[in-house]
Amino acid sequence: MEPFQAVVLGVVQGLTEFLPVSSSGHLVIFQHLFGLREPALAFDISVHVGTLAAVLVYFYRDVGALVGRSAGFLGRLAVGRGSWAEVGSDRNLRLAWLIVAASVPTAVIGLLFHGIADRLFGSVRLVGVALLVTCLLLIATRWAPRRDRTVAQFSLAAALAIGVIQGLAIIPGISRSGATIALGLLLGLGRDTAARFSFLLSIPAICGASVLAVRELAAGGGVPLPVVLLGTAVSALVGYAALWMLVWVVRRGRMHLFAPYCAVLGLLALLW
Repeated sequence: MEPFQAVVLGVVQGLTEFLPVSSSGHLVIFQHLFGLREPALAFDISVHVGTLAAVLVYFYRDVGALVGRSAGFLGRLAVGRGSWAEVGSDRNLRLAWLIVAASVPTAVIGLLFHGIADRLFGSVRLVGVALLVTCLLLIATRWAPRRDRTVAQFSLAAALAIGVIQGLAIIPGISRSGATIALGLLLGLGRDTAARFSFLLSIPAICGASVLAVRELAAGGGVPLPVVLLGTAVSALVGYAALWMLVWVVRRGRMHLFAPYCAVLGLLALLW
């Protein structure tokens, strides 16, 4: 992989990680266009780390509140002064608990699929089918019920369901942000709540996946480290702008407008 290719892939990742069009699907397609026939899984995950940085910066207040409240709660529990009843009454503790719970099915699915991840990232045909699935999910958001449920009304079952669909987004072409936000809206979450939960839920998922990338890089696999860092930095900068754009789109109920793009790209991938 050349530095120019790393920059292009970083831009692609930054734009498509948050826009509901599947970043992994685009990375597979562009890697094939560049003639990179061997999937560079470590590079794919590393540019995801760049977009993780964008999430941390954009939602720094939420992340700070979640970490601070959770640390204080665990500290009180350790000395016998805390109560699990706090999780039900404290908004930040409840949100943190739901994120942890939703991360469990994501982790299980990720570990089960990790053995065939390279094959998943090497199939343009699979990307085409998965993009059509993403298209259908985005179309469905047009008729999502407007119940505007908040974190306090967010059930454990709903969180687990979103965690499952996030795990399935390991399949390139299934948009992680599109699938999780769409399911949240279909389950009656408010637009802001669905978007915030989706992006905060991505943090532990990407952190876990990045461990695998570090192991591969340490083993000397694939792409040189300077090229990886270049792609990661570009994806972080572009990702922040794309994140701002998608939050704007979700608040206005316009996610379905991305469905035609996914449909066309999916059909082109299948024809290719």
